[in-house]
Amino acid sequence: MFGYYLLLALHSFRRSPGLTALMVIIMGVGVAASMTTYAVFRAVSGNPLPDKSAQLFVPQIDNRGPQNGSTRNNLPDALTYTDAMALMQAHVATRQTAIYPIVGTVVPQDGSHRPFAANGYAAYADFFPMFETPFEYGSAWNDGDDQRHAGVIVISDQLNRALFGGANSVGRTLDVDGHDYRIVGVVDHWNPQPRFYDVNNGYSFGDAPDYYVPFTRAIDLQIGSNGNNNCAGSLKALSPGWNGWLQSECVWVSMWLELPNAAAALRYQQFLGGYAADQQRHGRFHWASNVRLFNLMDWLDHEGVAPPETTVSLLVAGGFLLVCLVNTVGLLLAKIMRRAGEIGVRRALGASRGEIYRQFVAEATVIGISGGLLGLLLTALGMRGTDLLFEPDIAKLAHLTVGLIGVTVSLAVVATVIAGLYPAWRAAHVQPSWQLKSQ
Repeated sequence: MFGYYLLLALHSFRRSPGLTALMVIIMGVGVAASMTTYAVFRAVSGNPLPDKSAQLFVPQIDNRGPQNGSTRNNLPDALTYTDAMALMQAHVATRQTAIYPIVGTVVPQDGSHRPFAANGYAAYADFFPMFETPFEYGSAWNDGDDQRHAGVIVISDQLNRALFGGANSVGRTLDVDGHDYRIVGVVDHWNPQPRFYDVNNGYSFGDAPDYYVPFTRAIDLQIGSNGNNNCAGSLKALSPGWNGWLQSECVWVSMWLELPNAAAALRYQQFLGGYAADQQRHGRFHWASNVRLFNLMDWLDHEGVAPPETTVSLLVAGGFLLVCLVNTVGLLLAKIMRRAGEIGVRRALGASRGEIYRQFVAEATVIGISGGLLGLLLTALGMRGTDLLFEPDIAKLAHLTVGLIGVTVSLAVVATVIAGLYPAWRAAHVQPSWQLKSQ
């Protein structure tokens, strides 16, 4: 029966090609606008580590006090070196790492490349299993390397290709800022978006870091942070030198924890509160314990990782799609009412209201499929223009995936069918006797 309805729809399109084409274009443009902005929104607001996000947490400790603007919802985004080291030494979490961004000059040893700047991170060995980092060659360093402050390094596959042509470089030496590191692992195409472990430094999106070195080694070499160094609200003067910096109340070290379940998270929250209360008892803090513990997704929300323009664009595109739907309803209604005589004859020859209803829903479905295919083409074109609306690092995240193709066509079909329900209902209630008399 659907085939018969399809033939009727095609016959109708041949009689009103202009009107049909207009509806297809309206739906195609509306769907393309929505899906293009949705692709960007999905890229920046998605879960970067679905398997582990519920087990990863970020602690916050108030080291400024309410007199310097701290509230329950406005705590420092990072920790002082003192607090980070205290949490590391307590080792309450299953896995944990302090981390901060660094930058160094890589000096190739074969002379084929000139020295160049490379971005990296100083972290602990737990960083890699916590974040499920894949390796192309070798592996991460171990806890012993952290304790020995070893000169080891994990490099990215990009850096490995640039320096070693993609060959297994494990065991070779890499010179960074005049210091030799032994390569122990090569990361295999890993760059979660957003880069959840460093959103508080503004590095939410972009290319993968080039290398990772032990946190303890970076501190020994006095490698400063390439991220935010926030000393606002510090209660004591900053002493000169590297040790003065480490002992200051400036916040610049991020902390990540792996806690296996809600009970462990609650215990850690209590431990964190106890730590802050202990700092108060020792005279460092002069206010009540104020700490928070975020899981990964809550942390991304708290940090506002998804740029506001992506949300606004998605809402505008959704409104535009709604306008397109209203226009499609009007065009379908006009088209159906022009065929009231034909409908009356069909009804007089025995067609039921249900059959008339299904005929025009089928016609709307065909328009939806055509609009979806056009929308797919326009969405692909729209992907090339996203950098006109968004930052380049964000725009390049939008891709036309298989899932997005399915969603685009499905959205067009469902939306057009919804738009066609009322016109189809009106067609099903055409009075055949009145139409026959008017002929």
